[in-house]
Amino acid sequence: MLFQLLQAGIDSTATAAAAAAATVPQVAQTEQTYSLIEMAVKGGWLMLVLLALSIIAIYIFGKKWWMLNRASQIDKNFMNDIRDYIHSGKVKSAITLCGKYDSPSARLVEKGLERIGRPLSDIQTAVENMGNVEVARLEKGLPTLATIAGGAPMIGFLGTVLGMVQAFFNMANAGNNIDITLLSSGIYTAMITTVGGLIVGILAYFGYNYLTSQISNIAFKMESTTIDFMDLLNEPAEAEK
Repeated sequence: MLFQLLQAGIDSTATAAAAAAATVPQVAQTEQTYSLIEMAVKGGWLMLVLLALSIIAIYIFGKKWWMLNRASQIDKNFMNDIRDYIHSGKVKSAITLCGKYDSPSARLVEKGLERIGRPLSDIQTAVENMGNVEVARLEKGLPTLATIAGGAPMIGFLGTVLGMVQAFFNMANAGNNIDITLLSSGIYTAMITTVGGLIVGILAYFGYNYLTSQISNIAFKMESTTIDFMDLLNEPAEAEK
């Protein structure tokens, strides 16, 4: 009797295991996978807006990064060479040397060299005005990047609201025949646009802060170059005294 009970338990356990094993392929067959493109498509037309904003942000960041990288490249002995040319009276050679560098600091010095012979106050004013022009040129495009950083998440939240409105609209029209598939499109729009907006906004925000810090460093170098250049112009006068 005991043997029969044990045998029955073993048979029932084996049957349950076989049934569980048989259901595994069926579960695996019902699993669905989505690529990023498919998920973006389900986000709706607002994803096209976010895509356009991301392309603009990448373009601005790449262009400004290239410009700032070139603006920061200048020979360490640049001011020493300028000093030698000025002390030797070779102002035109100094101007030619400035023209070889695509740098805001070099253009500041070039503007000052072109004003040699005038009062020092006029030279300093010309150099400072040129510095303001160079900083404005470096900052061009940053407001657009800042707008994308703040606007992209708002567009994502707009997609969230529109998706939830669509989901509740479908639910109201379904009446008593509510099906989860009726809500899927609205929920996709709500969630995916939020994620897309946050991704674009975060990338634009970090890119904006990075470019701003680089411009601050270049502006500091420009101020240092201006001080060195004005001190250089005062050296011959001090020597004569």
